[in-house]
Amino acid sequence: MEGNRHTSAEQRRRFESMDRAGLSAYQLERVNRLLSTILPQNEFYAAKLADSRTQLDSLEQLALLPMTTKDELAGESDHPANLTWPVEHYVRYHQTSGTRGRPLTVLDTLDDWRWWIDSWQYVLDAAQVTESDRAVLAFSFGPFIGFWSAHDALIDRGVLAIPGGGMSTLGRLDLIERTGATTLFCTPTYALHLAEVAAQNKVDLTKTSQLRKIVVAGEPGGSIPATRSRIETAWGGARVTDHSGASEVGPWGYGDESGTGLHVLESEFVAEFISVATGKPAESGELAHLVLTPLGRFGMPVIRYQTGDLVRPTWPTEGANRFVLLSGGVLGRADDMIVVRGVNIFPSSIEEILHSFPEVAEYRFTIRKQGALDKLLLEVEDQLQQPARIAEELKLRLGMKVEVHQADPRSLPRYEGKGKRFVDERESK
Repeated sequence: MEGNRHTSAEQRRRFESMDRAGLSAYQLERVNRLLSTILPQNEFYAAKLADSRTQLDSLEQLALLPMTTKDELAGESDHPANLTWPVEHYVRYHQTSGTRGRPLTVLDTLDDWRWWIDSWQYVLDAAQVTESDRAVLAFSFGPFIGFWSAHDALIDRGVLAIPGGGMSTLGRLDLIERTGATTLFCTPTYALHLAEVAAQNKVDLTKTSQLRKIVVAGEPGGSIPATRSRIETAWGGARVTDHSGASEVGPWGYGDESGTGLHVLESEFVAEFISVATGKPAESGELAHLVLTPLGRFGMPVIRYQTGDLVRPTWPTEGANRFVLLSGGVLGRADDMIVVRGVNIFPSSIEEILHSFPEVAEYRFTIRKQGALDKLLLEVEDQLQQPARIAEELKLRLGMKVEVHQADPRSLPRYEGKGKRFVDERESK
């Protein structure tokens, strides 16, 4: 099997500052090493790439290989289709979240898990996490891969890692206080829910919490200015760092210094951007489908994986970090983009508007058919009980009428993981 190297902080900074030509040459060498390692043992890719070049002369030739979709990866007997070696070689069993169907099994070898941990160090660098920190990880620690790799990366860095699985929200708040935690790992939704529960129980987080760093993942919120600001305010000025990853590919993105975008970890992933409008390689700032090839995962590789994420890439040519930057982070998923009366609306756009109202505790957005037209209904837990002002702002910024209803306090669902605030009922009618 192919081992993965451990990178130092100095090496990580060197990779981030590489110019585009040097980075492309490095990626090409890694792609060819990946292909030569997994073939022909990996029966899935041996068949899929049978008519393709498996040693490339340029990185541009990667686009000639077929893409991979999630549906292709489901194998028999709970084993993924794209395993390179017999199951006895694998040491980590995880699953995808299952939010879009049956969970997909994910297996990693010891070397591949080492690669996950090493890739996470870029995220911890961006969050300025040091060995003097104490980090609470507020997720279930079940089969879903979640923050498992973050947990092991923290230990690798020498940070006191405090698992928060199997606990109530109040229990986790108590854990944060008792341990003197300085860092929190959770979804943006749950960071806000923790703060909401604290307020309901008259816990002043500005006095009881030593939290100074919050790393969020699982949703776009960490790169949405209104959501980011709300989390930081609720936690007494703690700094939010966004992160993006996927069970099928690994930890591929981390927040930039401004907090309004994500860098793709290009020393460990080749990122391609396919224009939504043209189907061709996207230009800078153009809305695009994100396609990823992880370079250090040999046991369960994916070549040109269609993530389903929609992004707007830009390519920095100056500064300390020249990895491609996704302005606004992940804008949403292709299958989550809502087309209403011919207008494309992202859930993140709704979130940005609603989180600009500090009095809105929670919301739910529903689309229904009313005759031949689409009807937009928004339920809000608004402490001011003035939904008309929210409707006006939505009309101003979205250019369409939204019917806004007042919901009773704490009547809408709360989420530990990914929030499910958007309901499209048009297909069910």
